[in-house]
Amino acid sequence: MTDSLAFRPFGLNRILREEWFLAISILTCLVVFGFEGPLLKQLADPFWLAFIFLMLFAAVLGSALSVVRHADHLAERLGEPYGTLILTLAVTSIEVMAISAVMIHGENNPTLARDTLFAVVMIILNGMVGLSLLFGAWRRPEQSHNLQGANAYLGLIVPLATLSLIMPGFLYTSGGPHPSAPRQMVLGIMSIGLYGVFLMLQAGRNHHFFAEEDELPVKRDAHPAPRSLWLHTILLFAYMGPVVFLVEELAKPIDYVIETLRAPVAFGGAVMAVLVATPEAISAVRAAVANHLQRSINIFLGSVLSTIGITVPAMLAVSYIFAHPVTLGLEGSDLVMLILTLAVSIITFASGRTHVMQGAVHLVLFVAYVLLIFQQ
Repeated sequence: MTDSLAFRPFGLNRILREEWFLAISILTCLVVFGFEGPLLKQLADPFWLAFIFLMLFAAVLGSALSVVRHADHLAERLGEPYGTLILTLAVTSIEVMAISAVMIHGENNPTLARDTLFAVVMIILNGMVGLSLLFGAWRRPEQSHNLQGANAYLGLIVPLATLSLIMPGFLYTSGGPHPSAPRQMVLGIMSIGLYGVFLMLQAGRNHHFFAEEDELPVKRDAHPAPRSLWLHTILLFAYMGPVVFLVEELAKPIDYVIETLRAPVAFGGAVMAVLVATPEAISAVRAAVANHLQRSINIFLGSVLSTIGITVPAMLAVSYIFAHPVTLGLEGSDLVMLILTLAVSIITFASGRTHVMQGAVHLVLFVAYVLLIFQQ
């Protein structure tokens, strides 16, 4: 009894120290909710626009990082592949909410979902992969990973990316570049169906595809502490709450920049992609630096797969429900960049070993993507 009483204040003090950002997120939500009109009516002032944008972006990003932190804690207690699955699904949920908020709020941006999906693929498969391979192999000649796992990811990423971002550009209808309702339904069913099959593979009899080939079985507590599991689960959803509210407010300055200041249309997609990819990028780079390349691959390839397999059907559903047309097919240099990135990714993970040069190539492709955003 004495130990239990002594534990409670210690646990509460520790929670208050570690979860201080939750108070900032809630306070930001209250300020925006109470003074939304005065805060947003001065967006014509560039300094005020920058302040509001950075304030909301920092609050959403900080909350997203906290979501990932608690997802990582759950991952440690539940083990792989469930840990990486929790992480990718949590971040994908944030992504779906972010794109939906900007889509519903904006009136003249039917390409937002496409631009965001494309940006996520470029940031992860080039930026995140490049940094992970570069820093991971900086002190080592090579790093190894499970070839079967990488093949399983890429075996779905390539066809789903082709059907979602390449093929629609060649299937114009009388209504324009927006996919028809039957095509939307077929694409959504195929994406969800293939992703569901992959989850059965990942969590079922082939879960060893996603572990290091020479990894020894790790003994885990068969009954993790319920208190710890529930605490991290509750805090994960507590941080998701501010994300849901603040990301809708963040959509307003983003739309102002695109529609009023005539910024590149892809700017909105890039902002959303940075928002959702940054938390996973940090986890992936840390894993690669610690010489856990398979964990890093599970994060970034799993993120791309969940983005296409879950976000595309969700965006098509939002488009149908709220009558906001979407354009999915890439054109011009974006189409070339996507095909090049997929081809280079296949080559990078084809041997089961990676080195510094491959990381440098992916980073060069990422720089090329960033430069092309402002030249369209």
